[in-house]
Amino acid sequence: MWWWLATPITLARAPIDPSSKLQCVSYAPFQGDQTPLLESTQIEAEQIERDLRQLKEITDCVRTYSVENGLVLVPGIANKVGLKVIQGIWLGSNRSKNFSQVLTAVRLSKEFPDTITSLVVGNEVLLRGEMTTADLVAIIRSVKAQVAVPVTYADVWEYWLKNREVYDAVDFVTIHILPYWEDFPIRAKFAAAHVEQIRQRMAVAFPGKEILIGETGWPSEGRMREGALPSRTNQARVVSDILTLAKAQGFRVNLIEAYDQPWKRQLEGTVGGYWGFIDSVRRQLKYPPGVAISNFPYWKWYMGAGMAVSVLVFAVAGLTLRRRPWTPRFSAWLGVGISATTAGILFGIAADKMYYESYGWGGWLQWGALLAAGILSPIFCAQALVSGRGLPTFLDILGPREERKWSKLTAALGLTLAVTAVIAAETALGFVFDPRYRDFPFASLTMAVVPFALLMLNRPQTGTRPIAESVFAGLLALSAAYVLINEGRDNWQSLWTCAMYLLFALTLWRARAAQSPE
Repeated sequence: MWWWLATPITLARAPIDPSSKLQCVSYAPFQGDQTPLLESTQIEAEQIERDLRQLKEITDCVRTYSVENGLVLVPGIANKVGLKVIQGIWLGSNRSKNFSQVLTAVRLSKEFPDTITSLVVGNEVLLRGEMTTADLVAIIRSVKAQVAVPVTYADVWEYWLKNREVYDAVDFVTIHILPYWEDFPIRAKFAAAHVEQIRQRMAVAFPGKEILIGETGWPSEGRMREGALPSRTNQARVVSDILTLAKAQGFRVNLIEAYDQPWKRQLEGTVGGYWGFIDSVRRQLKYPPGVAISNFPYWKWYMGAGMAVSVLVFAVAGLTLRRRPWTPRFSAWLGVGISATTAGILFGIAADKMYYESYGWGGWLQWGALLAAGILSPIFCAQALVSGRGLPTFLDILGPREERKWSKLTAALGLTLAVTAVIAAETALGFVFDPRYRDFPFASLTMAVVPFALLMLNRPQTGTRPIAESVFAGLLALSAAYVLINEGRDNWQSLWTCAMYLLFALTLWRARAAQSPE
């Protein structure tokens, strides 16, 4: 399975090739805990210079979005290392900040006339609804009157069509085409064709001025949107296809972005932090030239760890049988085998997802707890299967003290079940009420739920149905039904996750509490 999952791809054109430099890339210097969301954040000149010297090897130009948080230093350092700059001016609802941004950018354009090639007055401010079209046009005209370089505005392509008066104020049109974020998401293999289709449409709508694709690219991590899957191979394929198209058609394109930006995950979830083609931690290219590209570069480690988990599950079952000699049914060993194999295959995927999708202590706690449940569930369930015990109910573990009938292993199994139920319910409700940036926990959830479902078959269907299990079962089933409709049939991450919600719901629905003596 891991040989198949990790099969690398080799593209006809290397996405990042020093022998054929990129035209321009979006650049933000923030790394680690650094974030522009804090006004106090100031990036040192040494850090920016290290980045720009690295980028000089693969591009001739960088695009910035602001002059705050130390970014005012970029033009001077770029001039030193030999890079051109498309200088951004960040506009928002704060008029005094807008005025300060404009003054600083105008000054920089005069101070570095051979470095700053153009000014981008505002980035998606109309999309965010933080400024009227009339106010934006007024600022653009004011900037144009003060500088000698071309002036433009950047926004998602639809907002140019909705605000055509901006066209008359700019020297060239800068559009953002992000196939992943379209209202109807585009699959990776069709992304370049979509970019070209939109570019041609905009050229017809706005004749006589150059169309610069100011942002385009693909994320390497995060949740699926319909058939649009973030991955390393898809990112490399999309970038390669777009650059090949740009060279053939002769249009300018700026890729988003140079470095992964962890701080964006606070606003856009996991997917927001992984649009860079350089890793934010090691500051290395995700797909170096001449190296085959795999979604799981460390797949051998994942495979080895998965094998260890699988062997551990079988070992626990074997040791349990040695301590309590008897002959389990064939179905018990079949359940052990299915649980061990499922955990072994999915452990690496689950660990990879936990690493990339955990943000802040809350994220690490949630996904770490679910992965722990995914590891412990097959182990505890294997022990219970060969012992002939069933899955405990919440009442068995958390009910009145005098009615509790459990050993330490049963308590551990019940706690694992409870943790899985709470996290499954929280994520299911999240997909119902606030789904846009949430990740699908299909791997860890499957590792935990499959053994529970197999063990539930060992429990006699006698007694009353517990209220707690019934509530969780109903919540998961109803949420899964909604998510299946909302996410669409092309999103296999959603389909898989919802299948686990439904299996878990069925497992909890089958729970029965022992009858209390009269």
